[in-house]
Amino acid sequence: MPCTTVLVGKLASNDRSTMIARTDDGHFDEKKLIVVTPKQQKRNYKSVISHVAVELPEEPLAYTACPSVNPESGVWAATGINAAGVGMTATETITTNPRVLAADPMVQLQKPKSRREKEIPGGIGEEDIVVLVLPYIRSAREGVLRLGKLLEQYGTYESNGIAFNDENEVWWMETIGGHHWMAKRVPDDVVVVMPNQFGMDSFDLADALGEKKNHLCSADLREFIADNCLDCNQGGVFNPRNIFGSRTDHDHIYNTPRAWFMGRYLCPRRWKWDGPDADFSPESDDIPWSFVPERKVAVEDVKYLLSSTYQGTPYDPYLSRDTGVRGKYRTIGINRTGVTSVCQIRDGMPMELRSVEWICFASTTFDALLPVYPCVERMPAYLSEVSLDVSTENFYWASAVLCALADHSYHKSNRDIVRYQDAVMTRGRRLLREYDQKMLETGDYSLAAEANDKLAQMAKEETFRVLYRVLRAASEGMKNGYNRADY
Repeated sequence: MPCTTVLVGKLASNDRSTMIARTDDGHFDEKKLIVVTPKQQKRNYKSVISHVAVELPEEPLAYTACPSVNPESGVWAATGINAAGVGMTATETITTNPRVLAADPMVQLQKPKSRREKEIPGGIGEEDIVVLVLPYIRSAREGVLRLGKLLEQYGTYESNGIAFNDENEVWWMETIGGHHWMAKRVPDDVVVVMPNQFGMDSFDLADALGEKKNHLCSADLREFIADNCLDCNQGGVFNPRNIFGSRTDHDHIYNTPRAWFMGRYLCPRRWKWDGPDADFSPESDDIPWSFVPERKVAVEDVKYLLSSTYQGTPYDPYLSRDTGVRGKYRTIGINRTGVTSVCQIRDGMPMELRSVEWICFASTTFDALLPVYPCVERMPAYLSEVSLDVSTENFYWASAVLCALADHSYHKSNRDIVRYQDAVMTRGRRLLREYDQKMLETGDYSLAAEANDKLAQMAKEETFRVLYRVLRAASEGMKNGYNRADY
């Protein structure tokens, strides 16, 4: 599934929080935000796509999830935060190469070709991973270790990147072929940018196979690389991207430009990003996986990055003039996004207040990012009660309608869209501050549900307000808009 991920270490953020964020760019997949209680969590899980059956542990934690409204293809829980204050987003679809796939093939569902044959289930995948992991972990590291065991036992049928965060750490994990994997603790002072490619460009294999302090991997990864002649590095450097990743013409149009824009935003002065003598271009294969940002990063910066259409460059498809390269590269903000989340785990807060989940639906270029407290028993109806029937009475469909209208009236609507996004963020932050203070003073953490209801009502008010304005602008631009004085 084509997505974009941003990871923020606690010393790179403005408030010492850790953040993991991802756009879930499906195929116009309708999404909702729910809470899964321990009673609702299944003990025996079966994948719709691969038919693999997994027996799950007892005593799961409650967690939030953004499942597909239509269960036809499975849960696809996408992202969430559990009651232990651990965030997870799964998955960023990544790339690999034929050398890896030949050495460790994907575990695909094998349907019987005759009545005498038995079906052979496939491995686990994006449909399954959040449900299989998030309810059973109490730290980001535990998330990596649990998923690693599942991959080794069941395999996978796709290449994926998965992020975990807790109060102190962010971990990034990438699958390698059908059963292998590697994971790295994101340094506290960096921001990681991930388009749909194998990302890690450095890795301490000795640590991963030894002390396991900041790196983890499959126990046989060193032998796997050597036995299959996978290492394409020169000069003794261990760059996983050159071993397990790809560098294709498609990457240069679809993937690397996204990393280029995000690096350009985070470090505008450290490197040269534009012109014939640039250090990195949109088609560079060596754009760093992580950056120490030139200024601290806030949630607003993460939203800006994940909303990008390459504004301020000649590649922006919304430019009114033809630059010759307008629309050349796949943008970060894209039409078919189902949900975007920022799992923020805040420093020094009580467990009940430590986590904030920021959610927006549909195309990030036009929608608004709304914060909610995840440690509740239910989510407001405006976020959770979504059906396949189009209705502006819920945040998903209201956002989807808004995005489609604003795209077709971009130059008329853009000012209203920016004001809308700022209004939801500003009012959302005010409500968080108000209820943080109330709950810290009283110790009554049940007020989080009341706060979420007010946040949802605020989002509904602001979305209705901007819908009116954008609908009017789009209507004024209709092709049958004639006046009697037109001749």
